[in-house]
Amino acid sequence: MGLVFGLLWLFTGFLQGVRGQGVYAPPTVRIVHSGQACNVEEERYSERVYTIREGETLELQCLVTGHPRPQIRWTKTAGGASDRQGESSWHNETLRIETVSRHQGGRYYCKAENGLGSPAIRSMRVDVYYLDDPVITVHQSVGEAKEQFYFERTVFLRCVANSNPPVHYTWRRGREVLTQGSDSGVEIYEPFFTQGETKILKLKNLRPQDYADYTCISSVRNVCSIADKSAHFSLNNRTAPPSIKLLLDDPLVVNPGETVTLVCVASGGDPPPTLTWVRPGGEELPKRSIVSGGTLTFPVVTVDDGGVYSCVASNNVGNPAKKSTTILVRGLRKGRFWITPDPYHNDDNIQIGREVKISCQVEATPPEELQFNWLKNGRPLRSSERMVITHTDTDVSPGTTNLDIIDLKFTDFGTYTCVASLRNGGIPEISIDVNISSTTVPPELTVPRGRSHLIAQEGDTVDLQCLVSGKPKPIILWSRVEESGAAAAAAAAAALMPDGSAQTESYDGVLRINNVTREMSGTYRCQTSQYNGFNVKPREALIQLVVQFPPTVEPVYTEIRQALGRAFSLTCRLLRAHPARLLRYEWKLGSRLLTVGQFSDQKDDTSYHVRALNREGYGEYTCDITNEAGAGRCTFLVTGKAYPPEFYYDTYSALWQNRPRVYGFKLQWTQMEPNAVDRILAYRLGIRQMGQSRWWEQEIPMEGTIQKGELLTYNLTELIKPESYLVRLTPITRYGEGDATERIITYSAPVNPHLSFYMYIETSRPRLEGDKARLLSPTFNMNSKTSSSSSAVSNNPTYCFAFFYHMYGKHIGALNVFLRQKGQMVTDTSVWSLTGNQGDRWRQAKVNIHPTTAFQVVMEGVRGAGIEGDIAIDDVTIEEGECKDPPPNNLRSLAPPSSSHIWQLCITLSLVLIGQHR
Repeated sequence: MGLVFGLLWLFTGFLQGVRGQGVYAPPTVRIVHSGQACNVEEERYSERVYTIREGETLELQCLVTGHPRPQIRWTKTAGGASDRQGESSWHNETLRIETVSRHQGGRYYCKAENGLGSPAIRSMRVDVYYLDDPVITVHQSVGEAKEQFYFERTVFLRCVANSNPPVHYTWRRGREVLTQGSDSGVEIYEPFFTQGETKILKLKNLRPQDYADYTCISSVRNVCSIADKSAHFSLNNRTAPPSIKLLLDDPLVVNPGETVTLVCVASGGDPPPTLTWVRPGGEELPKRSIVSGGTLTFPVVTVDDGGVYSCVASNNVGNPAKKSTTILVRGLRKGRFWITPDPYHNDDNIQIGREVKISCQVEATPPEELQFNWLKNGRPLRSSERMVITHTDTDVSPGTTNLDIIDLKFTDFGTYTCVASLRNGGIPEISIDVNISSTTVPPELTVPRGRSHLIAQEGDTVDLQCLVSGKPKPIILWSRVEESGAAAAAAAAAALMPDGSAQTESYDGVLRINNVTREMSGTYRCQTSQYNGFNVKPREALIQLVVQFPPTVEPVYTEIRQALGRAFSLTCRLLRAHPARLLRYEWKLGSRLLTVGQFSDQKDDTSYHVRALNREGYGEYTCDITNEAGAGRCTFLVTGKAYPPEFYYDTYSALWQNRPRVYGFKLQWTQMEPNAVDRILAYRLGIRQMGQSRWWEQEIPMEGTIQKGELLTYNLTELIKPESYLVRLTPITRYGEGDATERIITYSAPVNPHLSFYMYIETSRPRLEGDKARLLSPTFNMNSKTSSSSSAVSNNPTYCFAFFYHMYGKHIGALNVFLRQKGQMVTDTSVWSLTGNQGDRWRQAKVNIHPTTAFQVVMEGVRGAGIEGDIAIDDVTIEEGECKDPPPNNLRSLAPPSSSHIWQLCITLSLVLIGQHR
């Protein structure tokens, strides 16, 4: 019943337009933090530095004003150098980063813009504090024995810890704290180049008492509540740097599919070193590999697992020891051949009596195991005076073998087979057949008739074809030809094949391009390759590809809002087209043809004019510009719909208390471009309770013409506490409904019960006895309809005003709290007061207040007779309802309040200092 009854009264508000007073305003912005900060301090140019501990939640809120409601965007720079291009941007008012890391520190910018004036930008620098575990490393002086630590040797213990802020180091030997000068055999210093991040303990001429347990304590002095961290090292006469051995061959040659194990053992070092396996350049170990201490296992090794692997041993004494091995996985790849006619005669043909060379090439791992055999017609062939077999050096990769046939005879025609294998076997051999006969002829390359100049349209599939003859038939290589001229040099350098490569192989002489685009226009070259064919000057041919595409036009889509009887023009612009000749345009309204025409060479746009808009003129106008490849379309939606309303979010005291169970809200808005369309006759107001599906609607009639920037008001009453509501506002003209706007109305108590702040009154000069400092809250409205009757008064809510105070020192004055009510007259009523020294502790005060009209809370500090004593307040809250369990002397921690509370204040406060000189 309560819900229904409340909604019956929901629309009893009134409409009041503030005529002639525009409220459009450029944006302003302020950044506040919402999380627990270690510290927040002011910097120059009103920028704040927000300090947070690594791993905590970073939460920054961008508070904006301005109308229309500004759009918000967060960006970040790091360390003063902009990296916005590499950073994401956020578009919410609140920027939240859970488990913030040190790399996320930097300067965060909030940018707000609403199209009026310049965008408003504010920034907050986030400093992320952290302290890593310290690491102790031990070194001997250069040139001294490195295998063991002897007497009369100098030893350095270096402590390093990454931190922010800079770390402070303390050394201990056993329980003794070491300081500079405390021991003549010890020096403690910071090298200049480490910028305070490293502390070195120097033990001069090592003595027996120097063999001890050492502790390095790193500290950032409890900044951000970061506890100290420590590292330990036991120095003795056995302390030595690490040394290791690899229990395997180098290189290690294996076959694919085998199980491979690399074993690394420590052969020296105290303390015992830690062993790890790494690859060059920080490359990760293969996912299939298994690491167990110094053992690295590949259950099934593959070709991709080949490479260099290093075992690293470290015990923080001296330099890490490192030894490497190479895994070579046997394999044969890329078998190729070519035929070279007699190089001493200017003839590409194979002729009887001339010399012919057959070359065979294979990539092998390991290259030194590669071996070749030659067969003729399936029978082994040995080197002779006329059949000369040679091999390249095994160090040359890939390996090549040549068969020179001198004084070619008819009996030499046949099939020659090059067989490549690895000496130790385990890998299938590669056989390459080459036919030498009277039909063996060099290649010829041509383009089919009518195929050297191709015209295609975007989206087509195009086949570029080169006809190749010859025996053996070579592979065709396709590439794009660089354009001539300096202007085209830059574009030519980036002219890749459609698949993104610089060159594409084709075995049938056809290059197929699917879904061709305008960027693929140009000249393509086909040429014979030297491998799998004749080693002669490459034959080549060119094919010109022209890709036609429909006109590109603008605007693609535009919405135009117009009132009846007005004139307007629509313009469609041509940006580019191919071909760019014989271009035609056609204007339509819906399916009705309006006008047609043809472009001249001097014109790149077409316009359609409407002298006086009538109802039949509303609708979708299209302009099609066409060429041989198709059409580009400009679309204009001409409508009489009103623009959406713009809710006003900066309403002062928009929410007020109605009765104990209900509240009211002052809904305010302006109308976007009210004069663009016919006069707005009314607004349809819709409202529903969040979580419910039912809408209640009512029309708000409008008298007269709404001006741009005019602030319109409607009071929503009988809203049920503490429910939130979705409000929808739709303008209505004689054309019909316009575009709607929605916003959420949320109930909140007069002051957020979790809101807290910290203030104190300073008593030093030039303050005098009796001087006062006042802190005033915002004004909180009560129900404007409340009468003076006793029944109405009894319905006024009670609020609990609570705060902590600290009053310490022999010259403490007074702390007073007043309730200021703003009825027909402004009255201040004392509700709490305390004077004198209350001790070095925090206490809590709670007091019930019973305002009957709009009110403020005033806190007043009065200076005492001298400077010894300050008054501070913290955690000030106002909550609806009676105070619960008000302890008279509730104590808090003796630690001072966090200064971060200063910036948790999200409402406007004013601090008034009143001097009273006696």
